Amino acid sequence: MNVSEYLAVARGDRPADLVLRGARVANVFTLEYEEADVALYGDRIAGVGKGYGGVREEDLSGMVIVPGFIDGHCHIESTMLTPAAFSELAAVRGTASAAPDPHEIANTCGMAGVEYMWRESLNCPVDLFFTAPSCVPASSFETPFEELDAKAVAEMFARGWCDSLGEVMNYPGVIGGDPALWAKIYASGTRAKSGHAPGLTGKDLCAYLLSGCDSDHESFSAEEGLDKLRRGMTLMIREGATEHNLEDLACLVRENEARSSRCMMVSDDLSARYLRDRGHMDEKIRLAVRHGISPLAALRMVTLTPAEYFGWKDRGAVAPGRIADLAAVDSLENCSVKRVWKRGRLTARDGRLLCGPVPRVDAPVSAKGNVSVPGKEAFEIYAPGGAKIRVVGLRPGQVVTNHLTTEPAVSDGLAVADPSRDLSWLAVLEKNRGTGRLSLGFVSGLGLKEGAIGSSVAHDAHNFVAAGTDILSLRTALEFLASEGGGIVAARGGDVLGSLGLPVGGLMNPGSADEVISGLEAAEEAARSLGTGVDHPFMAMSFLSLSVISELKLTDQGYVDLGRGGIQSLFTE
Repeated sequence: MNVSEYLAVARGDRPADLVLRGARVANVFTLEYEEADVALYGDRIAGVGKGYGGVREEDLSGMVIVPGFIDGHCHIESTMLTPAAFSELAAVRGTASAAPDPHEIANTCGMAGVEYMWRESLNCPVDLFFTAPSCVPASSFETPFEELDAKAVAEMFARGWCDSLGEVMNYPGVIGGDPALWAKIYASGTRAKSGHAPGLTGKDLCAYLLSGCDSDHESFSAEEGLDKLRRGMTLMIREGATEHNLEDLACLVRENEARSSRCMMVSDDLSARYLRDRGHMDEKIRLAVRHGISPLAALRMVTLTPAEYFGWKDRGAVAPGRIADLAAVDSLENCSVKRVWKRGRLTARDGRLLCGPVPRVDAPVSAKGNVSVPGKEAFEIYAPGGAKIRVVGLRPGQVVTNHLTTEPAVSDGLAVADPSRDLSWLAVLEKNRGTGRLSLGFVSGLGLKEGAIGSSVAHDAHNFVAAGTDILSLRTALEFLASEGGGIVAARGGDVLGSLGLPVGGLMNPGSADEVISGLEAAEEAARSLGTGVDHPFMAMSFLSLSVISELKLTDQGYVDLGRGGIQSLFTE
């Protein structure tokens, strides 16, 4: 852009390309509304104030002009959409930028997966600033496609694929000074480093913060969140499809809105249906207002705060020199997005994307046909007399689980599922490296009365996971996953009742959002027919293998509880 022309527009000596007039402008610096016009020149905001004229002018009377929204932490793979389809849904909701962590596909496809996500993002109507996956694997008790060490992290930065360091989940490794993990932290230099510190307070929190990992999206209570704020963390208040922390943490901003400069709202994990039907960051503004946070403070938490955290000084506010990523909403309370401009160009109107379908790119090779499902005998668990079994206890709406022990149900000397006690088999089949290693355990909380459900979305290594009440149904679910290279499935006996294939890394489907949502709904309806009443049962099941979260989990290496030292036996006294 010609600087002299740009200055002339800012001074009012030259017409802007576009002037947005008649609306109130939401000022996230001072948390106030201004009666002002916004002058755009090229892809930037040239001026904000009265008296600007433009080649084109648009009257937005009755609306509020806001900065494009920013999601400071999300996993696109959780939507089961590729970056292109994700951006098509998010853009019409006013989202302009996001910081996705691609460690899900990095676990299943390695470096090729990260490159794929970056390449597809290049034509998206949302700027995707990927974070370099720091925990592949998340712990030594999970089996990814390949381990990504400090050299790989440095390469992702050098190639321009990534903008910051992704959530550092292995907090015991950080606190204990694990050399390999700290090498990744050093490789990120002065870039932002996203944290992941569930339950950490006091001295352990101080030790974790020495790493420079100074944000967290895992706080569950106001007390924990306040401790993290006091120690210099930026609090990422998570409100996802199944993890709901906003209600418990909103009081931190409600009682002192200056904290909105140190708090942002993030989605972490959303479903495609949630994005399409409820919204993205616009929905978080509505929820925040409902929980007593003022509309302007809520807006700051999805615009300027994340922009400042990541060092993005060219976005996050309606101000001269910033990229012209803007939205016009009816009000912040309703936050119904009427217009969206991306770099000064109108890209969405009344929920419709104007720039057409976003081009897709070729995905990495899937795991299709890489493994075979073991025979019935491999699923038989012999029960020692008098022993109890460990059980993963599902907590609805949370990524944490309970470490339970109970008397096993025994039939012909074998430990079996017991639907009358909400006790199902849990199985994990390793697929990333093609070993077909099988581990077995039990889960409570899914509510299955019959059949089985299975998924290749199993954080963080994303091997095949299935839960069921009988071995035939379990094997049917796993065989579907193996044949498709990934997906979600509900089965009864030898029959598949509902399914959705996820051939892109076992995590995503390259189709449109409507196609993916339709397949997900069919699979969820089939799961409900098997007795589960859990909302989003496949997403809930996906966290049963997340070993880095303390309490009992099941990975391809067996039961794991990092809070109790690692590998745990199936049977206990």
